[in-house]
Amino acid sequence: MLVKEPGRFFALCLDTGRALFKWPFQWREFVQQAWFIVSVTVVPTMLVAIPFGGVLSLQVGGLIRQLGAQSYTGATAVVAIVREASPLVTSLLVAGAAGSAMCADIGSRKIREEIDAMEVLGINPLHRLVVPRMLACAFVALFLNGLVSVVGLMGGYFFNVMLQGGTPGAYLASFNAIAQLPDLLQAEFKAFVFGITAGLVAAYKGLNAKGGPKGVGDAVNQTVVITFMLLFLENFLISTLYFQFVPSKGM
Repeated sequence: MLVKEPGRFFALCLDTGRALFKWPFQWREFVQQAWFIVSVTVVPTMLVAIPFGGVLSLQVGGLIRQLGAQSYTGATAVVAIVREASPLVTSLLVAGAAGSAMCADIGSRKIREEIDAMEVLGINPLHRLVVPRMLACAFVALFLNGLVSVVGLMGGYFFNVMLQGGTPGAYLASFNAIAQLPDLLQAEFKAFVFGITAGLVAAYKGLNAKGGPKGVGDAVNQTVVITFMLLFLENFLISTLYFQFVPSKGM
């Protein structure tokens, strides 16, 4: 079982990769899924990003003040939010909100035998259903990551200036002290990879749902848990490789 499930998931990933280049691309399905993901994730993303940025700013600001480097609060907030927090918040919301809904949709089609009917008609369900959903998750995750970065930095600015007595000029002027453009590119790459992972896990669990409505519910729960575990593993691997190949910017 420990080898069978990862093997089947890997096979699904390979089959989806092949279906990715088949024509015609399902643009209508892609747009509908992207809009659905945006509609269920934008507001929660903003609501989570504000306190997330505020907490990071308060924690980092207190530590920085103790070290006598309060003028670098903005720089440390940029590094913490843009490099690590933004892609994680984005991926968790995409996996929790969009991934679970996608799994429920595909799982419902599976137990109603719609997937089997598509295969009988010669329609590849991976090309028709999985590819546009996977790309929609990755595409929307890129923009949500930027949204989390902006809103998180605004929340950090508010908490630092209003609650900790920091100066607006120092917070903004120190942005480039430690942060660099590759930090943003790495965060966008993380968000893209996380979006693809969320879409693939949701599709795999939905296509293998069994046992009626209860089986679909179990598949949704498993989707969220497995996706979160994979996202943290991928985040660790990408961050490790990033620090190995991209040198940190000196102050």
